[in-house]
Amino acid sequence: MPLHKVVYLQPNTKLYLWKISEDYNTLFREVRLKDSSLARLEGMKSESHQKGFLAVRMILQHLEYTDFDLLYDEFGKPHLKPQGCSIKDLELSISHSHDFSAIVISEQKVGLDLEQLKDKTLKIAPRFMDISHLENLSTEDKIKKATVIWGIKESIFKLKNEIGISFSDHISETAFTFDDKITTATLKFNNKEENFKIRFDQEEDYIFVCAFEAVK
Repeated sequence: MPLHKVVYLQPNTKLYLWKISEDYNTLFREVRLKDSSLARLEGMKSESHQKGFLAVRMILQHLEYTDFDLLYDEFGKPHLKPQGCSIKDLELSISHSHDFSAIVISEQKVGLDLEQLKDKTLKIAPRFMDISHLENLSTEDKIKKATVIWGIKESIFKLKNEIGISFSDHISETAFTFDDKITTATLKFNNKEENFKIRFDQEEDYIFVCAFEAVK
């Protein structure tokens, strides 16, 4: 299907969501892959992961990029190859969960996480967050908030891309309600404190979270 939705997160930052309704063969026929990407695709054991991988390339093609414009650094972080006379290098982050693939493209560093709402997130919440932040909420709202908090930590982890960051020990979020759609978070790691702006929202039964470095 065509691109599902574009979300304008802030100036010069857009989130692109692709709802995966196609079968594997349809997606595979629609994209051109460089040899390294084809090898990655063939090495994936899950068809869901394969379809998510291909749907990301469908988003790129919608934006007039290709798989050949998507580069990965030595740490596995994705980057877009500069196009034409572009003055600014664009930053991007990628995420996939079940029926959706997503890309956020920005002129500033960004991390993206996309998660399906599920009971399991609430069950494992004590491992990655202060569960007192879920007090006085319905079970449904606890799942939503725990999913947002997981996404905050995952998106910051992806933005920083540093080995050793602990979700529970190093990343904390400012108090928020789900209706806020925005909050802030702090990373305390390697004797340094960094602040981040957070945007989040729900699309069907999925939560997306984007983290941006706070302007000093």
